[in-house]
Amino acid sequence: MAELVYPPVVLFAKTMFRVLDLKLRVEGSEHVPARGGAVIACNHVSYLDFVFCGLGAQPAKRLVRFMAKKEVFDHRISGPLMRGMGHIPVDRKAGRGAYDEAVGRLRAGEVVGVFPEATISPSFTVEDVKSGAARMAAQAGVPLIPMAVWGSQRLWTKGRPRNLTQRHVPVSILLGEPLRPGPDEDADAVTRELRERMSLLLDKAQAEYPDKPAGPGDLWWLPAHLGGTAPAP
Repeated sequence: MAELVYPPVVLFAKTMFRVLDLKLRVEGSEHVPARGGAVIACNHVSYLDFVFCGLGAQPAKRLVRFMAKKEVFDHRISGPLMRGMGHIPVDRKAGRGAYDEAVGRLRAGEVVGVFPEATISPSFTVEDVKSGAARMAAQAGVPLIPMAVWGSQRLWTKGRPRNLTQRHVPVSILLGEPLRPGPDEDADAVTRELRERMSLLLDKAQAEYPDKPAGPGDLWWLPAHLGGTAPAP
């Protein structure tokens, strides 16, 4: 059922991006395996990050199954789509079931997408990262791929009005060299390395981003360390 729903959603997203002339940059997609399980761990700056994270795996012809909060699945519109695409609901009060489901999917050869910060980062930096992605990759014996998305916050992020019809916005999607945690490795150490790699990718995406704020009122989408008005971490 998932493959009856997911490909049309991907096609719709790509069509909308072409209509809006979004300037998509995908770099490092060769790190996504053509077959077999993998965890993609991405930073989180926008409500649309799952769309762009999924596009990062498209060159490898992989569909990413995302872990997302249960409330998204309870919505009358997003719920059927999320279930139809095979994403994994997470009950934050009882997350073990979702964790076990994700490990099972990984062992079955699927790609699972995780936002290990667990929420949108208001600072537009990589903030504290939870260890679940590292533990899942180690338990399932699959690579852990760091990813950074940048630019999507200009379309829709927490605390700002949606601007989904904004045209010509560059969005960068960068993937890095996978970590390959073993079952006996310290999950916290792997998590620290994952956060460092995600941060380096985000730094690169920000440094190479082709757009600048249009003026003082447009500084909100830059982090404080780059002269923006986003709150400090």
